[in-house]
Amino acid sequence: MNGEPTNVQQAEPTDIADNKAMAVLAYILFFVPLLAAKQSKFAMYHANQGLTLFLALVAVNIVSSIIPIIGWLIIGPLANLGLFILAIVGILNAVGGRCKPLPLIGGFRLIQH
Repeated sequence: MNGEPTNVQQAEPTDIADNKAMAVLAYILFFVPLLAAKQSKFAMYHANQGLTLFLALVAVNIVSSIIPIIGWLIIGPLANLGLFILAIVGILNAVGGRCKPLPLIGGFRLIQH
């Protein structure tokens, strides 16, 4: 064991090198790798993580907008900050060439890759 979690997936080194930019872009615009790098397992993995992050962001903002005062002033800002931090973690994983799931939400597999 080299200290890596057992749920970390591996991608081919050439796939990582060729599609690192697409993987990073997946956390900003998740659909771009879906269109431009369909053949890349690395980019599709991060597109899945980006889509999950986007859906969590939408859900958090809908719920926090429904709950008066506490949702607007506490839940929404804190949850959005948390999701922003998760996006940074995802981008750092993509830059590092890792297929590591995001904490809390990374276990969902919405896109088959």
